[in-house]
Amino acid sequence: MKTVRNVVRKIIALSAKLQSYRTDLLTLGLVFALLVAACGNGSTPTLAVSQGDAAGQPGKPGTEEFGMTKEELVRNIEATEALVAKCMSDAGFEYIAVDYDTVRKGMTADKALPGVTDEQFVAQYGYGISTLYTGKSPQLADIPTAAQIGLGEQNAQIFKSLSPADQVAYNITLFGQNSDATFAVSLEAEDFSRAGGCTRAAVEQVFTSEQLSTTYLNPKDALIAQDPRMIAAVREFSDCVREAGFSYNHPNEIEADIKNRLAGITKNLPLEALSPDALTALTELQGEERAVATVATECEANIIEPVAVQIERELYGGPQP
Repeated sequence: MKTVRNVVRKIIALSAKLQSYRTDLLTLGLVFALLVAACGNGSTPTLAVSQGDAAGQPGKPGTEEFGMTKEELVRNIEATEALVAKCMSDAGFEYIAVDYDTVRKGMTADKALPGVTDEQFVAQYGYGISTLYTGKSPQLADIPTAAQIGLGEQNAQIFKSLSPADQVAYNITLFGQNSDATFAVSLEAEDFSRAGGCTRAAVEQVFTSEQLSTTYLNPKDALIAQDPRMIAAVREFSDCVREAGFSYNHPNEIEADIKNRLAGITKNLPLEALSPDALTALTELQGEERAVATVATECEANIIEPVAVQIERELYGGPQP
């Protein structure tokens, strides 16, 4: 079920992009554009269609991130990790290139914790944004987050063995300014815009310029998001959330709003450095995050997930991993 929910959240996010594009440049029809893999740049969505998915369905987009096939995803992960390790070594730091399985575990750990069901996670942590915030480096997180898992245990231990000053230099070299934008987290989000340091340098050598663009649309998710049934379902989902008392005009606004408010409260500082007023504001935000996540997750399950499953079944013969 979590896999379906991850797909649904990507479709919801994509729906917001498509609505934006639809209002200005793309009123001529994105469905046709998807099928012909229109090229684009600047503010125009960019599309790429693989030769077929892992299940062998020629002519249809791959079902993995960025519309890749499973083989393409494995190849890109391994190539990126090797380049990250070389870049770190060149800078004088040790980094062990992790394998596909480790990165994949990090990707699937988004909004999940070991031994915690989806329902328990939502009730305790909401989306896991403000509720799991510590301001610490991902390698030092007390709870195994998606970022920490995707880095692998060996790399976490390497980081922990460094002095505080070297830890700062290590993460700036590895991530740039955003230590939460790890490779696994960015790949799962299909958004490398916040990736920096050796991570950014590596993905720029492996992924296409279209995939690196913030306007890139995963062709498979776009096909589903453009289906009239999904458009209607997203509209109904938004009404469902608003009826529960949350003033969001589109479901895609929820997590973005929480992230923006969190950044405004914490300034990316560790918890122990926050003022009493900031801690009070953070507690209030955490309560709101749990409440809205509970409502939105229920609306997703009742309204959007059945539609997404049905459309995927028609496109691919069943829900895809």
